[in-house]
Amino acid sequence: VQLVESGGGLVQAGGSLRLSCAASGFTFDDYAIAWFRQAPGKEREGVSCIGSGDEIINYADSVKGRFTISSDYAKNTVYLQMNSLKPEDTAVYYCGASSTSCVRYHDGDRYWGQGTQVTVSS
Repeated sequence: VQLVESGGGLVQAGGSLRLSCAASGFTFDDYAIAWFRQAPGKEREGVSCIGSGDEIINYADSVKGRFTISSDYAKNTVYLQMNSLKPEDTAVYYCGASSTSCVRYHDGDRYWGQGTQVTVSS
């Protein structure tokens, strides 16, 4: 199982970024794919998740209306479109996969990417 994130970088507040998570080594349709983030000195938190049948759960209230998760099954890739970025969105963003669903994400076999840094300047 391999998850490779890309698309992070430095952006000014109010700007946008699109993160990508390219998945391989497993049956993409059978897994829930989620984005997590970890800011310095803080615990990793779930951001958003997409599962089979277009199940979508936004874990973080702070990103609702600003972040959108989507998937391209033909490319085995999940995206996180991040708009209206704020300095508090600064974190390492991780892509994860679970063999269950978004609702039961932590009950399944889980895998992680290496993370991509997002820095939002004020």
